[in-house]
Amino acid sequence: MIGSGESFSEMLTHLWHILPFALAFSLPVAALGGVALYVLRRGSLATTLTVLVLIPVLATLVGVLGISGFMFTPALTTMLLVCLLVGLVTVPAAIILGRAIARRSVWEREARERERAAEASRRELVAWISHDLRSPLAGIQAMAEALADGVVSQRHEVADYAQRISGETRRLSAMVGDLFELSRITAGALELTMSAVPLRDVVSDAVAAQSPVAERKRVRVLAKASTWPVVTGSDPELARIVRNLVSNAIRHTPPDGTVAVQIGVDGDEALLAVDDSCGGIPDDEINRVFDVAFRGTQARTPERGGTTSGGGLGLAIAKGLVEAHRGKIGVHNHGPGCRFEVRLPLALS
Repeated sequence: MIGSGESFSEMLTHLWHILPFALAFSLPVAALGGVALYVLRRGSLATTLTVLVLIPVLATLVGVLGISGFMFTPALTTMLLVCLLVGLVTVPAAIILGRAIARRSVWEREARERERAAEASRRELVAWISHDLRSPLAGIQAMAEALADGVVSQRHEVADYAQRISGETRRLSAMVGDLFELSRITAGALELTMSAVPLRDVVSDAVAAQSPVAERKRVRVLAKASTWPVVTGSDPELARIVRNLVSNAIRHTPPDGTVAVQIGVDGDEALLAVDDSCGGIPDDEINRVFDVAFRGTQARTPERGGTTSGGGLGLAIAKGLVEAHRGKIGVHNHGPGCRFEVRLPLALS
């Protein structure tokens, strides 16, 4: 026991004698703590911090007990109570701080993953759009030069070139419009004017708008409804959702195939299902169909040069618009093709 009247050199001598015993009792506890931390390295951060706090407290407690020879004097009892109080304060604090740090770490990791995914999506979008814009522009330039140089002079040839230029221009305009719409959605600048919208009108107009394309591909488009619900939404954006889904279904359905649009009610949600005859989506791609500029395998890739060709943005736009309406959209293989399902909140009666 170190006395209160001892000199500094005498205290150092006592410390030198105590040190081996302190190390002999505390180091095994620290070593066991290190083993516990290694075992728990894949566990939660809160558990790791709790063990990390307990190691010095237990090492101090065992070291004090060992040096005292387990003789419970008033001083030793006081020391044990102090260690107990320290443990009661630090362990809950470590658990609370560990959970807070763990939540922050998880949030930061998810944010980094979202940022990497967004960056990959942006690169893919730039690559797709650059390729898709270059093709019609090259065609327009070649046909315009042929007209300017007099290579094409016959009246019917000039009319054909003018018609083809007009078609490529419409393609470019549609792609630019899709990019603008997608930028509004991703930037959070989309403003919806919500009202009660009958799905009958929305679906009828969308199907009618896609009928010419379906007829050219010899694809039947059918609309069936067990009931026609009224949803809360913005009419133009709801029409865009249905139009994009029907257009996508027509694009991937072979000639003489069928696209079915089915309407119903499921609980407090309106259900819109669009079935196509695309032959199904591979399992490793079905979770990516709503990604920006994703087109999938060659079997689902739109034909080049056609009026239905696009930048691969239709489904991404549909997903953004559905989520802006506080709805849900999903896809799964169904029958001879796949089914896109949209769930929207019903209008309050």
